[in-house]
Parts: sequence; C-alpha cells; structure tokens
Amino acid sequence: MCVSDMKQLWALLFLSCLCTGLFTKAHSGKPKVVKIGSIFSFDSVIGKVAKIAIDEAVKDVNSNPDILSGTKFSVSMQNSNCSGFMGMVEALRFMEKDIVGIIGPQCSVVAHMISHMANELRVPLLSFAVTDPVMSPLQFPYFIRTTQSDLYQMDAIASIVDFYGWKEVIAVFVDDDFGRNGVAALNDKLASRRLRITYKAGLHPDTAVNKNEIMNMLIKIMLLQPRIIVIHVYSELGFAVFKEAKYLGMMGNGYVWIATDWLSTNLDSSSPLSPERLETIQGVLVLRPHTPDSSLKREFFKRWRKVSGASLALNTYALYAYDSVMLLARGLDKFFKDGGNISFSNHSMLNTLGKSGNLNLEAMTVFDGGETLLKDILGTCMVGLTGQLQFTQDRSRTRPAYDIINVAGTGVRQIGYWSNHSGLSTVLPELLYTKEQPNMSSGTTSQKLRHVIWPGETFTKPRGWVFSNNGKELKIGVPRRVSYKEFVSQIRGTENMFKGFCIDVFTAAVNLLPYAVPVKFIPYGNGKENPSYTHMVEMITTGNFDGVVGDVAIVTNRTKIVDFTQPYAASGLVVVAPFKKLNSGAWAFLRPFNRLMWAVTGCCFLFVGIVVWILEHRTNDEFRGPPKRQCVTILWFSFSTMFFAHRENTVSTLGRLVLIIWLFVVLIINSSYTASLTSILTVQQLSSPIKGIESLRERDDPIGYQVGSFAESYLRNELNISESRLVPLGTPEAYAKALKDGPSKGGVAAIVDERPYVELFLSSNCAYRIVGQEFTKSGWGFAFPRDSPLAIDLSTAILELAENGDLQRIHDKWLMKNACTLENAELESDRLHLKSFWGLFLICGVACLLALFLYFVQIIRQLYKKPSDDAIAREQQQNHDSSSMRSTRLQRFLSLMDEKEESKHESKKRKIDGSMNDTSGSTRSRGFDRERSFNSVNPLD
Repeated sequence: MCVSDMKQLWALLFLSCLCTGLFTKAHSGKPKVVKIGSIFSFDSVIGKVAKIAIDEAVKDVNSNPDILSGTKFSVSMQNSNCSGFMGMVEALRFMEKDIVGIIGPQCSVVAHMISHMANELRVPLLSFAVTDPVMSPLQFPYFIRTTQSDLYQMDAIASIVDFYGWKEVIAVFVDDDFGRNGVAALNDKLASRRLRITYKAGLHPDTAVNKNEIMNMLIKIMLLQPRIIVIHVYSELGFAVFKEAKYLGMMGNGYVWIATDWLSTNLDSSSPLSPERLETIQGVLVLRPHTPDSSLKREFFKRWRKVSGASLALNTYALYAYDSVMLLARGLDKFFKDGGNISFSNHSMLNTLGKSGNLNLEAMTVFDGGETLLKDILGTCMVGLTGQLQFTQDRSRTRPAYDIINVAGTGVRQIGYWSNHSGLSTVLPELLYTKEQPNMSSGTTSQKLRHVIWPGETFTKPRGWVFSNNGKELKIGVPRRVSYKEFVSQIRGTENMFKGFCIDVFTAAVNLLPYAVPVKFIPYGNGKENPSYTHMVEMITTGNFDGVVGDVAIVTNRTKIVDFTQPYAASGLVVVAPFKKLNSGAWAFLRPFNRLMWAVTGCCFLFVGIVVWILEHRTNDEFRGPPKRQCVTILWFSFSTMFFAHRENTVSTLGRLVLIIWLFVVLIINSSYTASLTSILTVQQLSSPIKGIESLRERDDPIGYQVGSFAESYLRNELNISESRLVPLGTPEAYAKALKDGPSKGGVAAIVDERPYVELFLSSNCAYRIVGQEFTKSGWGFAFPRDSPLAIDLSTAILELAENGDLQRIHDKWLMKNACTLENAELESDRLHLKSFWGLFLICGVACLLALFLYFVQIIRQLYKKPSDDAIAREQQQNHDSSSMRSTRLQRFLSLMDEKEESKHESKKRKIDGSMNDTSGSTRSRGFDRERSFNSVNPLD
C-alpha cells in the first residue's frame, strides 16, 4: 500500500473516531523493522570504506540479541557525490520513507543543506566524516558529529607550529564550507599563541583540477617570506598541489608542509601508495585522528580483510561510520525500552504547500519521537572501534586526539601525538588520561616530538621563513639626523646611502646571518631638524617600512606596536648642567659638614656635657662648686671631648657608660671630618646648583631636550613637568649656548638627554658635566614588525658581535673622542649630612636618656626612703594645702640632687682616717694621764 493511501485510511479512521468518541494517537509496540538512511559519496576514499563499514555494522546490530531484540535495522544508502543539490534531493527522498535516523552526510556542504531539513522533520543526523567546526548544536540541534571536529585538528597544527618556534604560516585550502571554516579555526588557534596566517590561498573545489590555477597559486607562495604551508583540501586536489610543488622545487630544503587528515586517510586506504604520489609528499607532516588500540579494533581489522577482499585498506573514517551505526542502534534500544514508539505526523506547513503544487511535499512526515531519540543518543556512553564514544555539553567527542606522522621513504613514521589534555607528546594519549597531567596547550616547555625527516631529507629543523627571491628589498627607514651624525648620517650626494655607528652595527649583524638580506635604506625626515622617532616607528605598522635602523630607543609605547632586537647600545636619560670650580678658601674647614650637621653636632656636645654633669654632680667634686664654675665645667668638658682632652674624671658608673659611647661617636665624626677636609683641600671640586633630576623638578628653571627624542614625552608625561619649561634644542652648539646663557639670558638650567648623546657632547665641551644618576634604563635597538623572525636572528647576531669584540671596535671607531683635560675634576660630592650619622647620634641619645632615667630612679627612691629630720619638721609645720605639699616635695628633690654624696672611695678613706684618729687620741690620753701622775709625785711641783 502506498503512503498516500495509508494517509487517506488514517484520515477515515480519524473521522470515525471523532464520531464514536474513540481516538488513538498512534499504534503501540516495537516495529519489526526500523528504517535508517545513509548519505555519502560512494566513489570517494572515505565513501568506499564507509559503505562496507555501515553494512557490517547493520549486520552486527541485527545479529546481536542484546541490541534491539526483535527489531531489525534496514538501511538505505544514497550517493550525494559531495554535492549540496544532490544531497538535498536524496534527503528529500529519505523523508518520504519514514526513516528515524540518517548516517551521514560525509561532506560539509551537504551537511549545511540537509541539517535544516532534519531540524524541521526531527530526524537525527549522525555524521561520521563532517569535521566542519561551524556545525553548531545551537543552529543544528539534530546534527550529531561522531568524528572529531576540525577545531581540535587546527589546535594540534597550531601546537606543532608553536613547538618548532615558527611565527607565520601559509594556508592552502579548498574554497568551500569545509576549507574556509577549517582555516578560520586555524587562524583563531594560531592567534591565541601570537602566531598568524600570512597568506590564504583558496582553490576551486571542482574535482576537475586546473593545473594552471595551482601553478599560479604556488608561484605566489614562493614569492612570500614564510615557508610553513598548511594544506587543507580534498584528496585529488591535494595530490595535484604536491605534484606541482615538487615540480617547482617546493618539496626541498627550507619548506615545511603540514597536511590535515585528508592525506592520512589516503595513506591508510591506499597502502602502499603509488610511488609517483609517494615521491611528491616526502617529508610532509600529517595528522590522523587517533583511535586507541583495542581487541574490538584488532578483530575488526581481521574481519575487514575478508569482507573487502584485500582490495581496499581500512581507514579511520570507516571506524567512525561503524560506530555511528552502533550508536544509533543503542540510542533506539534505549528509546524502545523507555516506552518510545515509532510514529510520524504531517507537517502543517508542508501540507499547505503541497496542495498548491505537484511536489508531493505532504509525503514528508515528522518523526514524533525524534526529540526523545536525540536525547537518548546523546546520553549514550559506549566503547566502540574508535574508543570511548561520549559527548560533552557542546556535543563534541570527549578525549579528542591525533596521531602526528611523517612521510619518509616508502612509508610513514609516527613522531608523536596530540590531545587537548596533554598537548604534544610521544606517549599514547589514553595513557596520559590516566595521569593527572595539566593541559599543555599554553606552552611548549613540556611538549615533545620525535625527530622529523623534513623535505629535502634533512633532520635539521627548517627556519620556517626566507627572504623571497622575487628581488624585493626590505624597506628600512633611517632617520635623517642634523646633529650627532656620528650615530647615523646620510652620505652627501646620495639618496639611499648612510653611514655611522648604527649603520655599521646593522651591517655587521646582517653579515653574520646565514642568509642574504636585501635591504634598501629610505631616509626619514626633512633634513632640517631631527625627525620624530616615534612617528618613524609607527610607519612600520602602516606598512611604509619593513624595519627601522638607527639610534632608536627601546621604550614602552614603542614595544607595544613593534618588536625590537637585542639592544646594541646602552642608553638612559641623564641631566647635564654647567658647573663651577670650588677653591679651598679661608672657610674651607667648614665645608665637610652641612649646616644641619654642624648644628646637631654642637647640640650633642652640650647635651652630653649636661648629662655627664647631672650624673657626676653629687659624687664628683670636680663637677661641684659655684654655679659659674659649674657652667664653665660643662662647656669645657663638652667640647674638650672632641680632642679627647677632658681632664675631669668620671666616678659614677652611669657617667662612665655615657662617656664611653660618646667618645666612640666623637671618634667616628673626627675621622669622617678629617677625610672630607683632606679631599676638599687636595682634590679639585666642581659645584653645580642642580644635583639631579629631583632637584631639577623642584626648580622652575627651563629644561632643554633634543628635538625628536622621547625625552620630551617622558619629562611631560612621567615627571609631570610643565610643557612651558621645556625647550627644544637641535645641535650640540645649541646645547652649549643654552647652558652658557642660563635661565637669566634665555637659556636653560640643564639639559635632559640620552647618555650616548651626552657623552659625545661632553667629549668636546668640558664646561659641563652629568649631575646625579641615570634615572631611566633602556637601550637602542633595531625595530621590525611584530613577530618578525628577522628581529630574533639579528638579536643573535648582535650578541655574537658583542662576544667577539666587533661591537666595541665599531663603538671606538665612531664614538671614541678626545676627552677633556680635566680628568681629575669631578662634580662636588655631597657634603657629610646628618643622615650618614643619625644612627650614631641615636645610640648616644638613647644611652644618655637611659642613664638619666636610672639616675632619677635612684634619686626618687632616696627621696621617699630617707627623708631628713628638718624636712619632716617643716612638713608638720605646713598646712595640708596641696600646692604647699607639691612645693615642699620639689624643694626636697632639688636639695637632694644638690646634696653631696660620698663616693665609695671617699667613704672608705673616711673610715680609715677615722680609725687612725681614734688610735692617736687614746695614745695622747694615756700619755696625759701618765704626765699627770708624774707631776703629782714630782717633788719639785
């Protein structure tokens, strides 16, 4: 019964159900046969093996009682020939047969066409060969990719390019959805690593390859600088490109060819490849989707030899086709187990259109269970011939990985693997997934590949770029200077010839390169004033220059737009100012210390003298007496310690401690003073009111700078110096005149410029000197476009020049001038400041304060421990008014401090003297008594 008759019958049943009140949506129960379709190109390399693999998968499903038990698969295959139109026609034919799923399509063009139809009719598409990364699940929800997306393949290629240190590639692609979208993904992955595609060469996708078109395209590539070529095309077109490249000599030394999986598919399916084709692809790197080794895979390989008759070898896409059928079968099995039914309904819009024409659109039906089946397929997790088959949230296969192979000799060599988990490695990706290894895509430090046999049968890694052999010279911008021509200057009477220190360094570095660099110097500037170096560097970004050679400072804003070589000359901003000679004079002895140092030192002498007097006053007679005498003693003792000539002895422990520390401080001060004064009297001194950039900022005097230098922007933007203070100067003569005139006569107080210019200026102008330190650190380099390989090679050459001494010899040739005769003259060094001695003063001050604290603690203890009888009497006679009490205590405290206290030595001496007096007194008494007795008995008395 035809489909239209069936639909009429169902319509009659529907009307009868309305009349009787009995209505049924669809029949229940599992069908005996489930129809599926398959669309691919039968005659393609992938299609030939896919047809056999799909048939074998259907046989396995129908023979397996665990899958769809009681239900058989029936597959219909249609040939799309990778044509969007034919694919659409065949898909329309499928939709009339009530199929529940489609295996395919194979080509991106067909996938884009029929995915819209699948969305409307809710039929899942399981594509085993469409790698187009643009097929988004948001736009095409019923499209399921069972292979790996080109998004990962291009990430693997970008990792290889980055691993070998190449910066630019050329992309050859087929100009359709497959090729354009793949190259777009490659461009994004390269850009994330600061790499780029220099040139994109699109080829017509027609199978009838145009030899002239390929030849013209390859000739254009030969004229370009990069030598890394990524080819992303179809099989026949790819081999045609390699054939012509071989003819043009592009398969030899210096070239690198990286082919996507189209080539590995041919190598696997046509093994061995014909000698003619194999000869044209020697040294090519090829990517192949990685499928883990398993017992299922090995058994299928044995089985393949039988079913294919050994006439067609198995490739990776045959395994993907087989797994696609198995995935659909398992999804249907879950669909039926969950109570799903196979039912179809008419599309309302198609019914309306079908009545108005003869297209029979009403025959296409909507699969009612399509959305449920889609979820069951995406939720299935199985292990197939291609490994674990499971989908991420964005419907990509988990654990994407690629084999990296190298065509060499009569076969291929496995040089490594790539996976989005571990990056490049020589270890199988499935082994690395068992380890907690981080993603290595952001760097190449842990990446590894085996040795490659490159085109030309060499193991030496190609540089990846050369200067094109079309006679085109590099346009090198050179500043046309009007001052300091020793660095760079245009030879008089010539248009593109220059000389100078910078030119000689560049020429010497280029001569060390292992390849020729044709250059053409282009002058920049009007010749009347120095040009703006920043504007000259910016012309590299606009394409006016291929590089800039000259005295170009490497500063931050320039490094953001261009790449610089290794610095070949040190540079930095310094301050140049006039100076005057300082004679010794009558007051030269005051110059070692500044005013603050003199004041603090004098105060410290007085302070220490007062502290020692306080500590010694009660116990040392030398520190007692009338007030006038005590004041003189303090002053004498204080300043005599400067020469260690004090004659007063200290008897208290605290006094001696303070004196020892102070004498140490005096020793250091004396030594420093003597050294500084000796330098002042014996070495010629130069003085300048400007000490460096900080003192220059604090003043309001005008500041000079060189025209065209970055010093102006630095002073204005970084140091916030008013533009009104900045004076442009163009020549060394203008420098000298402005410094000589000074601010009072319209000149400048100082000049800020780069050190190389300043050193050259000072070699012939001895009246000026560099003051302060260099306050910026930079260098001079040659500028090139971002990621330019020439900048890297020249940096290596500059280092070699520095190591072998050639760089110094070039410097001496141009910049070694006769120095000024004042060789021994130097700018006035800073005087001795307080900051150099504050630590010593701090130690001394702390010792003094600590000694005073301990001393007053002893006084207070004596004040409360042993009050005098007179004080007690006075206290009892006074009223108890608080102010009287405080006055009384203060008088007692002062009297106690002024009271003479015997030292231990005096106390001991007094005791000895007292005992001697007692002995002599008793002797005199006994003698007097004897005398009295004698006198009493004396008869004469």
